[in-house]
Amino acid sequence: MISHRRPAGPEAVVGGSLEETPQGPILVARRRYPLHHRQGSIALGAALEASPEVLRLLSRCPEASPPPDRLLYLDIETTGLAGGTGTYPFLVGAGFFEAGSFVVQQHFMRDLDEEPALLSALHRFFPQFDGVVTYNGRAFDLSLLETRFILARRSWPGLGWHLDLLPAARRLWASRLTDCRLVTVEAHALGVRREDDLAGFMIPAIYFEYLRRKSPALLPKLFAHNRQDILSLVALAGWVSRVLREPERAPLSAEEYAGLGRLWEPWSPERGRRCYRAALARGISGAEREQLLLRLADLAKRERLWSEACALWEAAITGATGFRLRPWEELAKYHEHRSRDLSAASLVVTEALRQAMVAHAYPGVLDGLTHRLTRLTRRLKAARLGTG
Repeated sequence: MISHRRPAGPEAVVGGSLEETPQGPILVARRRYPLHHRQGSIALGAALEASPEVLRLLSRCPEASPPPDRLLYLDIETTGLAGGTGTYPFLVGAGFFEAGSFVVQQHFMRDLDEEPALLSALHRFFPQFDGVVTYNGRAFDLSLLETRFILARRSWPGLGWHLDLLPAARRLWASRLTDCRLVTVEAHALGVRREDDLAGFMIPAIYFEYLRRKSPALLPKLFAHNRQDILSLVALAGWVSRVLREPERAPLSAEEYAGLGRLWEPWSPERGRRCYRAALARGISGAEREQLLLRLADLAKRERLWSEACALWEAAITGATGFRLRPWEELAKYHEHRSRDLSAASLVVTEALRQAMVAHAYPGVLDGLTHRLTRLTRRLKAARLGTG
């Protein structure tokens, strides 16, 4: 006997169920993970250790952060990667801590006409949390969701406090990794290796294929990709907050210590200074080394530690990979205006001009140094004559 059973619907394939909203049904899938579940090298529960100070630092927000267990970890899949009014968020994945576990909840549009139901579900869901964590969400995820609410003439519920981890990732790894996409960062920092995963650029095409054929065969992979993004997002939040608080708990590279310093410096110059010095001690080199020496010199200058600042400017000059005007200029200004040693200032500018010419520096740089040297020569002559 031939079976004529209809193929299973998407809710059965992805392990979800249809939930009613005032605008109709929406597919919702949930997965629950224990706090000790590891995403790569770190347990999901590590994100609960984030202190208010660290969360405020990462968000660059002066306002007090919500408790870690009141945050929503958000990632969406869309019909296009460029955004815009013609782009639909068809899968909205969210992770949150609940009753001693981490829950991933995914809302899915089985067709584009289910957007009112999706927005209705999100309007009810989002206010349950006090803040949101994303990866490039400021430019993409939240912006697109708000656009869809506006186009639907619905009030945007918002998510209050927002931590976008992409800027922190760029400070930590932009100089070391080929890019700062989440899959690149998770592999480096967490040791996550995705197997049989969908590439991000394939996702819109897979959804459109599902809309045309109504075959849910590839939906499990799509849902799994979104879940992995959320799990990596919460694990990365835990990793970054942990190394900010206790960097010795992770085997950090010199470049990562430099990145930690850039994160700490605006909030705690002393912690930033310690991270910069750790990066130098671990042998950071090239342009990164020069930048750290200049940052440390800036901190010393701000605190009027002139001997330390001068030593750092001289170190930046000694190990320079090419001609950089700034340390020469700072030394010249110090000798002219602080120590009142016009001869020392003149020697600094003379050598800077010579090296700038050898390096074929821009004409504006040469003109500026020539002008400064002329002024110093005139002042020295006047001082010798007893008139200045």
